[in-house]
Parts: sequence; C-alpha cells; structure tokens
Amino acid sequence: MVIIPMSNTAQTQDIAISLTGISKGFTGVQALDNVGFEVRAGEVRALLGENGAGKSTLLKILSGIYRTDAGEMRINGKLVDLRTPKAAKQAGIALIHQELQQIPELDVAQNMFLGNSITNFGFLTDKGKMRQRAKELLAQLDPTIDVTAKIKTLRVAQRQIVEIAKALLGNAKIIAMDEPTSSLMPVEFDKLVSVIEQLKRDRVAVIYVSHKLDEVYRVASEATILRDGKKVADVDLAATSVDAVVALMVGRSLEIPPHVSHVKNDVVLSAKDLGRGRDVRNVSFELRRGEVLGVAGLVGSGRTELARLITGVDVPSTGEIFLNGVKATYANPRAAIEAGIALLPEDRKKEGIIPLRSVASNAAMPSFSHFTSAGIVRQGELERRVDEHARSVNLRPLDIKRPIRLFSGGNQQKAIICRWLMAGSEILVFDEPTRGIDVGAKGEIYRLIELLAAEGRSIIVISSELPEILRLCDNVLVMRSGEMAGKLTRAELSEESVMSLAITGKYAA
Repeated sequence: MVIIPMSNTAQTQDIAISLTGISKGFTGVQALDNVGFEVRAGEVRALLGENGAGKSTLLKILSGIYRTDAGEMRINGKLVDLRTPKAAKQAGIALIHQELQQIPELDVAQNMFLGNSITNFGFLTDKGKMRQRAKELLAQLDPTIDVTAKIKTLRVAQRQIVEIAKALLGNAKIIAMDEPTSSLMPVEFDKLVSVIEQLKRDRVAVIYVSHKLDEVYRVASEATILRDGKKVADVDLAATSVDAVVALMVGRSLEIPPHVSHVKNDVVLSAKDLGRGRDVRNVSFELRRGEVLGVAGLVGSGRTELARLITGVDVPSTGEIFLNGVKATYANPRAAIEAGIALLPEDRKKEGIIPLRSVASNAAMPSFSHFTSAGIVRQGELERRVDEHARSVNLRPLDIKRPIRLFSGGNQQKAIICRWLMAGSEILVFDEPTRGIDVGAKGEIYRLIELLAAEGRSIIVISSELPEILRLCDNVLVMRSGEMAGKLTRAELSEESVMSLAITGKYAA
C-alpha cells in the first residue's frame, strides 16, 4: 500500500482543486473534521468511505449547497468561497447526482439547458440553437443520443452522459460523480468509462464516489478514504489492494464467506408463460424452498417488471402463477402480502419507506392489524416485536423510535427486512438489495439473505451487480428484451455466461 503525501508548492500549478482543513458540523454530529485533498487537472480521484463517512457532506460543500465551518478551498490556486450552487457552477464545479436531476417529459436539449436557455431578444427560447449546441457536445461523448428525444426514453447510462454533457456546457473543469453507476450493468459502465477517459484527455478533474470498488480501480488512479468524518489516507490505487482499501474504509479486515446453498426439493412458487404487454413475455420458472434465485439482465430488460408481476404490483395479462402448486390469483400487493410474498423495492426512499415515520412504524405497516384491539394499537407489544426483529438483523443504532430517514441505506434495508419478518413472508423479492449501500453493510445484507434462505424462506434477487449475483445465487434467470434468455445453474454461473445471454441471448461457457 502506498500513502500519497500532499503536493509541495512546486507542483501546485497543475492542481485543479485543493481542500484544506474542511470541517462541518450539524446538531450533535461532526460530519467532517479537518479533511483535505487535492485533484489535478485530468485526474480521476475516488472518494471512498462507508455511509456516514462524510462523502455526501463533502460533495454538498463542493457544490455550494453547504458552507464549511472551517477550512479553505482553492481552484487553480485561487481561494474561493462557494456560498451558493450558482457560485460553484461559476467556479467550474459540477455535481452529477446519484438521483439524476432531470425532467422526464422534456427532451435531451431542454434538459441540458435547464435554467440556462438560449434566447432571442431576451425572452424567446431558441430550440434550434439549443439542439445544435447539445448535438455538438454529445458528439464528443455519445453521438447516438438524439437531442430531440424525451429524456424518459433514454437508458440510464445515456441519461448519465446527458448530465455530463450539461456540466461541460457550463464549462465545468471539476466534475464530481456521486454513485454514477448504481443502476448500470457492466456493458453500460463501459460507455461511461470511455466518457471519463475523454474528460481526462480534456484536462477535466473528476471526483468519483462509488461503493463498487472494481469500478473505482478501473477509472481512478488515486483515492481519498474517509471514516467517521475524518480522512484516513490518500492512496495510490495501483499499489494498494482492494482488501487494504476496505480495511481503511471500515477500520477492520472484512471477510465475506463463500456461497452456501440451502435449496430444498419442494417448489414454493412457479410461473408459466407469465407476461404483461411488451415489458415481460412468456417467462416460466420455478422457485424452491431455501433457494436464492437471481434475475440478471441489462437495465430495461424486464427484471423489475417481472418482480412487479410476482408481487402483485401489476397484474399479468398472460400466464399463471402457482404458490405451493395452487394457482394464485392475487390482484394487488395486499393480496400478495397475505399470500406470503414480499417486495423490497429498488428505490427504497420513494417506494420502500415513509421517511418521517419511525423504524417501528415502517416495520409494522403490513402487520398493524395483528396489534390492534377495538381500533386501538397495542403500541408496547408492537414495539417489543419490532425490537426483537431489529436485534436479529443487527439494526444500528438500535433505536426503533428514531425516524427511518436518519438511518443509512443499509440499515433502512434491514428495517424493511424486519417488516417482512413480522408479516411472516415466506417469499422475499429483493430488487437491487445493496443499491447505495456501503461495502461493510453490503456483507451484512448478504448474510441476512443467506440466513433467511437457511431458515427455509425463498429469495429472488434482482441485481445489476454481477459479483453480487455470483456471490448470492443458487440459480440465475437472465432477462433480455422482456423475455427469459436462459437459466443458469450454479455450476454454469460466470460473468461471461450471464453477459452473453443478456446481450446476445446465447449461452457462452
């Protein structure tokens, strides 16, 4: 492992941005404490750490959303005070958010020029000029993107590229990317890599935040590692192993045990020729007791749409679902929950939790009737049950009365698991189970999934992360253009076999 010292004065002329002694506190919490690092023009520097390490706070300081309590920031050697997002933009800094800041019904060019339209006579929007300028910029990044297409019709990877083009439109020389690949498959990440390489050639400094360390090693040369609001180290990634980086992030060595199968013979759920419009067509499979069944495929291949059919969110237009050999006809999520089927959705914040309510309230949502007498909730009994399950999943902090929005992504996911344990669910469908979850909490979620399988529950895991699919699953369905391209057994599983089916529809050993 190589720890990189801060640059000396003779080298500073090439530094695009430097931070020294950055501190930021909130009521009762010191989010950042004396943090500093620098990024050179044309360099990609990773910013790493568990959830709660201070990465998001630092990005908000860089983008003018928060002001520091102490410390200084210099851009091209000049001291700056970024009081607003507008000031950050004028200083040449752009932030690509994890949740893309786009308006789905507007076209690509309109999204690129949001808040900065080209006008004639000061008030007439010139769509032609905006589209021409957008086309010129996108020609450098991805010329296949149609600037007249509505943003909602683009793949996630293309929408990321549009955001990068928007940043370049504002002459950004420092671009911070917050979890840019949280919804991308490897083939789509390849395109983002080529865009980042172009940014490097154009002398743009990139700050790259991601929990996916394999991607970090591919795009970044150096990394700044945060833990509990403090900088642990600056490291040369080429000279530092993944295990060493993880140990610096979490403060301990982290071992994830190998996969263990708990599959039994009895089939608990089966689908025959399941479909809905063009999103899902003619999908058939079986799920056995104790099995972890993976669903892989490119974004837009029908993975989430299949989960919605299985869990009653959408009603199939064709095909049948059987539970323990009996045809199931649930027409809504409530009926599916009563049948023992649970969904842990991809977007926890929008679809999985009520942010302002407590962990106890969120965990008990499907089960309130079990704790109600004459319309009155037996709050003490409810909280005791939630506390038992919270302890079993190692919820941290163990405070079930705390609003769930104040917990990390990993602990929010644990609270949702508590919900379905309380509801007695026997089939759990995880859609992107570790999206936005740090490396330490990811291992805990893996262990919980395997514990559920060992207890005899059946699990479906939908994931864009192939290492996750390979780590967790007994068998894998691969989706392609709404159809099942094939099913892989554990012995057949590899990144190559999954991607071959996902892209070409053909199996490659």
